Amino acid sequence: EATARRVVLDAKTDYPVACNAAETLLLHASLLSSPTWRGVAQELIAAGVTLKCDTRSSEALAAAGLPAGGVVRASEADYRTEFGGLTMAVKVVADVVEAVGHINSHSSHHTDAIVTADPASVRFFTQFVDSAGVFVNASTRFADGQRYGFGAEVGVSTNRIHSRGPMGVEGLLIYKYLLLGGGHVAADYSAGRAHFRHTPLPRALPPPLAASGPPPSDKGGAALRAPLLATA
Repeated sequence: EATARRVVLDAKTDYPVACNAAETLLLHASLLSSPTWRGVAQELIAAGVTLKCDTRSSEALAAAGLPAGGVVRASEADYRTEFGGLTMAVKVVADVVEAVGHINSHSSHHTDAIVTADPASVRFFTQFVDSAGVFVNASTRFADGQRYGFGAEVGVSTNRIHSRGPMGVEGLLIYKYLLLGGGHVAADYSAGRAHFRHTPLPRALPPPLAASGPPPSDKGGAALRAPLLATA
């Protein structure tokens, strides 16, 4: 119970306008009449959070005698809304399977967290939630480039290719593949006359590219040697 209170309260109220603030709370049905749900709701309401509850979670709070001032009924659209403030949608789910299905169909795929002591639920949640960040027993507010050790965060991506999640400067860079040959041909490698040696690339520019001065002209077919930024 204490872990749930700490994690949920921090995820919603630490900085509610941030993109890593929690917007929806999915509540296991077995917790409806428990001190855990009442305690979490009480702390959120005391912090000024408006809870947009579904019927079951709202009725459970009413039965527990909580003031109705901080509780309103949720609409379906609320479960797809990034509130950017002290508002949180609440929905009751039967199990972790339903929770994961709801997350994958409604969330922004930024960061989702589970609070549980059940190892099987942890394994299922972390394997099947399709989000850039998947946390266990920790606030979603940790989803941040600086907190990941990337330096200043310059962006966040929920794409599935290139960068995903919080990004430092390197996350904004793309690659340029430069091949300096001496008459190399692919046929030699296919036939086994030559072999690939995959070794880490040096961070310094190779000698043909390290010379200072203006780049040569491309007239007559000469290769341009423009300044190059390389990342490994």
